[in-house]
This record gives sequence, C-alpha cells and structure tokens, in this order.
Amino acid sequence: MAGGCQPASVVVLHRSLAPAFDTFCQANSGPLPLLGQREPGKWTLPALDAVSDNRSGCPQFWKYESGAHTGTLASLREYSEQLKDMVAFFLGDSFSPERAFEEAGLPNRELAGLVTAYKTTVPCATTAGFCCPLVVTMRPIPKDKVERLVQVSCSTAGEHGQPIHIGDPALLGIKDLSQPDYGDPVECRPGEVPVFWPSPLTRLEAVSSCKAPLAFTSAPGHTVLTDMKALKTPTTCPSSESIPEVHSISQDPLHYSLASASAVRKIRELEALIAVDPGHRGIGHLLCKDDLLRASLSLSHAQSVLVTTGFPTHFAHEPPEETDGPPGAIALAAFLQALEKEVAMVVDQRALSLHKKLIEEAVEQGVLKTQVPLLTYQGGSAEAARAFLCKDGDASSPRFDHLVAIERAGRAADGSYYNARKVDIKHLVDPIDDLFLAAKKIPGISSTGVGDGGNELGMGKVKEAVKTHIRNGAVIACDVEADFAVIAGVSNWGGYALACALYILNSCAVHTRYLRKATGPLRAPGEHIWTHALPSITKEEKMLSILVKHKVRSGVSGVVGMEVDGLPFHGTHAEMIQKLVDVTTVGR
Repeated sequence: MAGGCQPASVVVLHRSLAPAFDTFCQANSGPLPLLGQREPGKWTLPALDAVSDNRSGCPQFWKYESGAHTGTLASLREYSEQLKDMVAFFLGDSFSPERAFEEAGLPNRELAGLVTAYKTTVPCATTAGFCCPLVVTMRPIPKDKVERLVQVSCSTAGEHGQPIHIGDPALLGIKDLSQPDYGDPVECRPGEVPVFWPSPLTRLEAVSSCKAPLAFTSAPGHTVLTDMKALKTPTTCPSSESIPEVHSISQDPLHYSLASASAVRKIRELEALIAVDPGHRGIGHLLCKDDLLRASLSLSHAQSVLVTTGFPTHFAHEPPEETDGPPGAIALAAFLQALEKEVAMVVDQRALSLHKKLIEEAVEQGVLKTQVPLLTYQGGSAEAARAFLCKDGDASSPRFDHLVAIERAGRAADGSYYNARKVDIKHLVDPIDDLFLAAKKIPGISSTGVGDGGNELGMGKVKEAVKTHIRNGAVIACDVEADFAVIAGVSNWGGYALACALYILNSCAVHTRYLRKATGPLRAPGEHIWTHALPSITKEEKMLSILVKHKVRSGVSGVVGMEVDGLPFHGTHAEMIQKLVDVTTVGR
C-alpha cells in the first residue's frame, strides 16, 4: 500500500483508560490484535480521515457516550479539542475467510454488505473497566472441506486464521444464525458446517462496557490507514506443532475440535502402545482407530466428568473386586483435578466403603491431590437415570458432560453381567449402565468406555467383534455402547493413556487457543503441576499396594499381590507406564 500504510480498526479513548485497554487487548489478542497506540499529540487527524471503504457516503466512526452509541460521524475533526487528551489504539485488520477460500481453491459465497457477526456468551478476559462478550464472524463450510480451509487459514494468517469454534452455534450462546447482531445473515445449507472466527467488532462491545464519557471507534466495515507494522504472518512452512487437524467429537450437539498434527501423532502412539495383547484375548479385533484421540478431545472440552469402575469378578471372595479398573480410574481423576475440572465417581453401593478407603488412602499417599466425591446409583429406570444426570431431570441442564467407564462390568444382551468365564455376577452389580443409556438421549453428554475383553461397560460399540473373536463373546459381550471405545491390553492402561492424552492436548498451543476461544491470557503450561499429576511408576505402585492392603485380587489369577490381570507390576505394568509417560513428555 502506498507509503507503507495498511488498514486498521481504531479505538479512541481518554488517556486515563489507556493502560486498562492496552491490558485488555493483550489479554484478548484473538479478537483484538493490537498493532500499537498513539499518545495524545502523536497522531494526527488526517490519519483518521483516510478511511478504506467501498461504500461511499457511509459514516466512518461511531461515537459512544457513557457506554451508549450516540452517533455516527464522517470525521473526528469537530472533536479536535477533546482528542488532545485521548489515545488512539490501532487494531489489526480482521482475518478474511474469503482470502482463505481463494487460497484453498474453494467456491466462495458472495456476501452483500457488512460481514456477518454475532455476539456470544463467551466472556472476554476482564480488566479494570472493560468487560464484554466475544463477537464472532461465521462462514458455512462444506463438511468435507473444513480441515482443508482451516489448514490454509492457519498457513496464510498464522494463529489469527485459526477458528475458535466449529459446530453448533448454541455452544457459543448464539440462538439463531438467521439473526446476526451485525451484518446480513448467511444461510448454512445442508452438508455445511458453521465455522467461527473471532471478530474485531468485539471492540464495539468493549468500548460500550467501559462507559467512558466520550469514546470513538471506526464503524463496522470501515478501517483507517496506519503506518504501524502489520501482524506477523508465517514466512516459513508451518511445523507439525502449528498445523491444525480437525476432529469430530460430537454429533448432538455438532462439535469439532482442533489439535496440532504433532499432538495427534503422540496420542496415536499412546493408542498403539496400550493395544498390545499380553493376555492373547484377541483384542486387536476390537480396536477403534482414533477413539483415544476423540475421547481425550471430548474430555478436554468437558467441565464435569463422572467416572465409574468396578468389576466384581471374584464373586466367591470379599471384596469381589479386581485390581484392574480402580488404578486407571483414579489416575484419570487425578489429572482431571489438575486441569481444574469437576470430577466424581459412581460405584456399586455394596463397594462404597471400599472405594472410600481407596480414595482416602490415595490422597494420603499423594496419588490424588484431593478427595473425589463418591456417588451411588441404584435407580433402574430411564427417568431415574435422567434425574441422576440432570438438574431437576431437565435434559437441557446436565450435571455432567462426559461419562467414563474403566473396567466396569457391562450389561449383556440378556440383561445379566458376566465375567470372562461366563459366570453371572448380576447380583453384585448396580445398574450404572442405565446412566450411559440415558446419556445417549441427552444432548451434551458424551461417554467413553475402556475395556480389555469386551464384557466391560461401553464395549457395546464393538459387540459384534466381541461375539466373533473373543472367547465366550456370544454370552459375555456388553450390549451397552459408549461414544468412544478405548481398547487396551489391560484396562488400567487405558485410564493412564487418557490422562497422558489430556496432558498432550493441554500442552498444545493449537488446542488450548481453541479451548479458550482466543480470549484470556495465554495459560502457562503448568508443566510442574501437570507432570506431577501424570501417572508414574511410583504413584501406581502405591495405588496397587493400597488395593492389596484391602485384599483386592488380581483379575486373572485371583492372587492378592502386586499384579494386575495375572501380570506382575514390576516388569509389565511399570514398563508400560514409563513408555506412556515418555511418549507424553518427549520434547517438552
């Protein structure tokens, strides 16, 4: 552009508000990418007259008084006296999806007038005097082209080209796409997915929120010219840490997530590690490619998680539980706690006292940071299950957004529960399966089942393979399906792998920016806290020792000792834990 000038949005505020607005922009760099500011007397009016706009005769600036939009102006010249005490902030020109469409070779739907934008219920990070919702722009993208467009957007515009949401607009608090807050509506046709980017129109909401006696912004659809340096864009080929991949994590509501190619590769390594079959059960036939990835992405978005475990295979002993399940469940709960998510466990009523002791001693031994609330469920009807999962039984207000079963006895097609030897243990099992069945009918609740033999809760997703390839499968196969089936040689390994995958995702810049919707300050990885929360040989040895202390037996051998599923802790399980942690933390 002539003279090295480039278009930018502008916000003009009294100098007393300048430090707070600068901090606000730095904390919300997605919608408000700050190029710089000019102090009073160091910027001139002609710069505020040179407006780039293809609609002649339209106003160029909006005026705000005490938070209210009170007028539109073609120039700020009449306020020259007031401007002597005001600071001008210049914000980078917004990312243009249209440019990405062209780069990706995709057909672009022409939009008339102002770009479509919506206010969300996502709050920007608050600083003194500035508190407002995020504003987003949306484009409908053909479902099979979403990843291509996202990758092109990021390769051409860096992180500013990365969407902040892909899927159901209601997840952003947008009730109706046909009713935008700015611009004209654009139709989302069958086969298209709504994709959202942060909008610089967030500045309008920010200026309104501070209720300054007098403030100005460039009007929607208008920019000023500035000689400040443009936002940095990639100059080299993107690395695997910055290339985003798009993965579906829910169909109701429709929801996709992002993670870097590097993070996805690591999680796939975890999935391959736990898929070994030390018991030669034939679990290779049950594997669901990328279900560990999708389950961990879904868990990363979750706010409240309900975990269940307990397989009373040793029906002739007290307690009848086995050592596979509780360690994996508690390891996952520990990492969810580190991520500051709400987590609770639901167990059989008859085993409540045992699990209370296990959790109390896990906290004492440093395996868990704090107590995990323990719940029981003995309902037995669809209505009771919905009442348990939802506030006041209202399906629009779920208490939990993800259910996880790790080595939990699963209901077979005939309504009974079987161990691997075809022994019916129904009398020892509460109907927690009903919660997973009810969750299927409640939008916003996802579920994961972790198993190693096909008779565990959630393995209904692979029941046909269980019937065909697993010994006694025709009888023991669980009939209750989870959204994601994580198959492992030992179910504890699946719990460890989920914790490790969550570490990888929450250390991934692409994923964490998507999680925080490009608002709020960059969250420090918290590596020390998160690394401490990962499974470790030391912690898992302590956990198994606690189980042994309470006479919990190995699943295959029935031995009360340091083994799980007949496999020794040292040499087998310790080696697996170390491999998982090594994959997780390499390069950190």
